[in-house]
Amino acid sequence: MLEIKNLSFSVEEDGVRKDIIKDLSAKVEDGKFVVITGPNGSGKSTLARLIMGIERPTGGQILLDGEDISGLDITERAKKGISFAFQQPVRFKGIRVKDLLRLASGRHLSVSEACDYLSEVGLCARDYIDREINSSLSGGELKRIEIATLLARHTRLSVFDEPEAGIDLWSFQNLIRIFEKMRSEISDSSIVIISHQERILNIADEILLLRAGAIQESGTPEEMMPKLVTAGNGVCQRLQ
Repeated sequence: MLEIKNLSFSVEEDGVRKDIIKDLSAKVEDGKFVVITGPNGSGKSTLARLIMGIERPTGGQILLDGEDISGLDITERAKKGISFAFQQPVRFKGIRVKDLLRLASGRHLSVSEACDYLSEVGLCARDYIDREINSSLSGGELKRIEIATLLARHTRLSVFDEPEAGIDLWSFQNLIRIFEKMRSEISDSSIVIISHQERILNIADEILLLRAGAIQESGTPEEMMPKLVTAGNGVCQRLQ
């Protein structure tokens, strides 16, 4: 279980302190699919980076299975079983897809095993297994390869920062299918997604609404969606 206790994060801008995350507390139970949403500038991506250890909190605690990981860096958190998928996946010139999957799994995956992970995210393994992770891949292809690496890691907690960013409609529809499959199969692991896309919000177990760096409200999609789709609230977006 991920537990966030009284988390704060602030930065100095031109000698003025700016609070990004303010005394935030939340829990993500094992086996849960949680979506954190909110208007632009509410602190969603900052919260994701704090969970992964890319940023360090200025106050509060982050606990994983009861252990305080607030002081651990990104590498140490990865070893504890936390994975992070960026808005814009990183390209690795000179590294092939199968090599990245092997690195992610921490063992020597067979080509057959690597192909299985690619198939799970809707990619034809024969076409991608030996591809280099460079500019020849589209944003949607990179997103799915990144998710395949997370599946290969078998992590305790997977954090996705706006996975719908920069991809086309066809890739987005495939992304939804992948998340639906992941949601149906998680047991002792958890998934946290930063998003304001209606179709992702609808498949969550719980939605957390973040405003001005604090959790304003939380609940199931049935409880939250009528409030989030209200015109002009700056939160929920539709991508048909």
